[in-house]
Amino acid sequence: MTPPSLTTPRDQAGDPLADPRQARALKLWVVLSRARSAIQRHADADIALDGLTTSEFAILETLLHKGRLRVGELQQKVLVTSGGTTYLVDRLAERHLVRRVDCPDDRRVRYVELTPEGEALVGAAFVRHAARITELLSALTPDEQEEATRLLRRLGRSAAEAPAADGR
Repeated sequence: MTPPSLTTPRDQAGDPLADPRQARALKLWVVLSRARSAIQRHADADIALDGLTTSEFAILETLLHKGRLRVGELQQKVLVTSGGTTYLVDRLAERHLVRRVDCPDDRRVRYVELTPEGEALVGAAFVRHAARITELLSALTPDEQEEATRLLRRLGRSAAEAPAADGR
């Protein structure tokens, strides 16, 4: 038995890594985090070539593929807060990449759409970005990519349905 003076707080609390199930889950978490971080660094650098942040690119890319959207719809698609979406749309509008359009049927509603300049910028940027992501993910075969997508989708759905640490 280890004398009390030589125990560490981890020893006293029990070592989660001693449980193979927890060790495996923690290892997966670290590997997922590192992979996402490495790929994100490349994606951010690619997006920055056009003078955009990742969030700005997300808004432009969403409008490119979905067309004109209400600000609230755009917020839900890009997963940015309401205030953050307004700020980003303001910045993109100042650069003449998007414009706000009033709804003819409801004066309370405003849409956001790409300008011709925005469409040209994001159209070219998206082609380059898609090629870069494809290159980065080519470390996996097409079958492995499909399997990873299936597994990560299941993992994401399960995590989304799990109660939060605060019980919500």
